Amino acid sequence: MVKPSLNSKPDALFLGKLEREYLINAQKQVFIDQPGGNLLYAVAGFHLWKKRAGLLSRVGADYPTGWLGEFEEKGIDTSGVIKVSEDVDTRTFTVYGDFEQARHDQPIKHFADLGLPFPKSLLGYEGAKQSLDSRKKRAALSLRENDIGENYAGVQAAHLCSLDYLSHNLMPPALRAKGVRMMTMDAGAGYMHPDFWNELPNLLSGLDAFLIAEEELRVVFGQRSDDIWEMAERMASFNCRAIVIKRGSRGAFLFDGDAKKRYRLPAYPSQAKDWTGGSSSYSGGFLAGLQESKDVLRACAYGGATLSLASEGSGAFYVLGSLKGLAESRMNSISQGAQQV
Repeated sequence: MVKPSLNSKPDALFLGKLEREYLINAQKQVFIDQPGGNLLYAVAGFHLWKKRAGLLSRVGADYPTGWLGEFEEKGIDTSGVIKVSEDVDTRTFTVYGDFEQARHDQPIKHFADLGLPFPKSLLGYEGAKQSLDSRKKRAALSLRENDIGENYAGVQAAHLCSLDYLSHNLMPPALRAKGVRMMTMDAGAGYMHPDFWNELPNLLSGLDAFLIAEEELRVVFGQRSDDIWEMAERMASFNCRAIVIKRGSRGAFLFDGDAKKRYRLPAYPSQAKDWTGGSSSYSGGFLAGLQESKDVLRACAYGGATLSLASEGSGAFYVLGSLKGLAESRMNSISQGAQQV
């Protein structure tokens, strides 16, 4: 894929997490302390379609500065990455039984099972504790409204990766004030819970698309409904143009709120090997397609094609090595397989 011009303003801003990734994929290949996080996977999915992205993220003082230089060499604008004054542990560990069954605990055991020495850089790793987000207190790396630099003013599109509730609540108005007119968002795991039901209308209002895993959607609805289309239509009623329900290897559902139409999109039958970051890769491709076509159904095909390519290897930037024309071919195939239901 052609690298976008470094002299151009970004085509879109991406807000998300930069992490240090430790991975054992389904083929038992091991990757130690490599660049990861939902932000990189989404940006690479966007970059695949010859688009230039700007990053908005906070990282700890211990985040490798050299990595930011590597991102710049790929044509990614990192001027919106802010280093805080203290170290922040952003290590993640993932091991796969098969490509969709991931675990994030007991790294010592998994390295021992493979007969491999345990990496010293992973000592003390405990993993993220599952808890609901705070409505009032920012996390160490929560984004702030003034994090959007003047150099990003006038960028017309943005995607918010899965982040904490306060980041998702406070950043969209700040982005709109800087000129963003097209906005998509991935559901945040820390607030996809019935306790946050009353906050959802405000979060979704004005979005061009809200992207959510089917499992997350069912959790947040609780006992309110078990009909997937009823759920999607209710979410769209919060003044959201489209609801995209990600289903992994089973494709996606789309509720087009403007047209009041329902669609089922197939997954492309790729040789999937690693699901890490796949959902974020989908979202990056989706925004690229939405910018190009202004059509949410077509954008879903872009997302599905991006996911199929990203899942065939490991690492956030694996997708950028795809053969010329392959992404377009897969996108067209998914478009042709889409069905109104």
